[in-house]
Amino acid sequence: MEATIQLDILRQDNSESNSYIESFLIEHRPNMNVISALMDIRQNPVNKDGNKTNQVTWDMGCLEEVCGACSMMINGKPGQACSTLIDRLEQPIQLQPMKTFPVVRDLMVDRSDMFDSMKRTKSWIPIDGTYDLGTGPRMAEPKRQSAYELSKCMTCGVCLEACPNVNDDSPFMGPFIFSQVELKIAHPTGEMNKVERLEEIMGVGGIEHCSNSQNCVESCPKGIPLTTSIALLNRKTTLQAFKNFFG
Repeated sequence: MEATIQLDILRQDNSESNSYIESFLIEHRPNMNVISALMDIRQNPVNKDGNKTNQVTWDMGCLEEVCGACSMMINGKPGQACSTLIDRLEQPIQLQPMKTFPVVRDLMVDRSDMFDSMKRTKSWIPIDGTYDLGTGPRMAEPKRQSAYELSKCMTCGVCLEACPNVNDDSPFMGPFIFSQVELKIAHPTGEMNKVERLEEIMGVGGIEHCSNSQNCVESCPKGIPLTTSIALLNRKTTLQAFKNFFG
C-alpha cells in the first residue's frame, strides 16, 4: 500500500453554490477507513497544492454501520464511510455526496425525504394506551426471524441512490419504505394499521413506481431482502385493491 493517500473530494460550500473538486494528500496508516481519512483532513485542512482550506463537512454518528449517517459516493458507488477500508479502494479515492438528496455542504446531504416517507406510512408501532394491558402478543419464530432482517434498516439512503426510479422526475418514495411497511404490518400490534399503510403505498410515489431493477437489494449494506418485501406487498396491495373495489 502506498505511504500517501490521495482523496479527490467533490465540495460544495452551501446548498446553492457550485460544486468543485479539491484534492488532499494524507499519510497512510494500517486499517484506515474513509472516516479516519476525513478526520486527518479535518485536523490539517491543507489541500494537495499546500494551500490552507476550509474543513471538509460530512455527517456521521455511530461509526459502526448502524446509524446510516455517513453514506456517500465512494469511487462512484454509494456506501458507508465508516465501514469502507482505504486499503480496499483504488486511488485516487473519489468522494462525492449522494446525488439523490439535496446537498447541505460538501459530503453532507439532507435525507428528510426518507423520514417524510416514514411519516406518510406511519412506520412505527403505536403503543399509546397499551402499556397497562399486560404482556403483548408473541410473534411466531419464523415471522420474528424475517422481521429481524427487515429491522436492520438504518435509513442510510444507499438503496435510493442505487434505484433508477428515484429521480427528480418521479415521486417514488424508494425501496426502503416497503421493508419498513412490511416490518410494521408483521408486528402483532402494528397490524391494526395495516390497511392504512397499504393505502398509502398504493398512492402517489408508492409501489407501482417500482420497476424491479433489484439494484436496491444488491447495494444494501445490511443485505436486507428489499425485493422480497416489495413482492409481498405487491400481493397485499392487490388484495386490498379488490377489497376496495367490491366494498
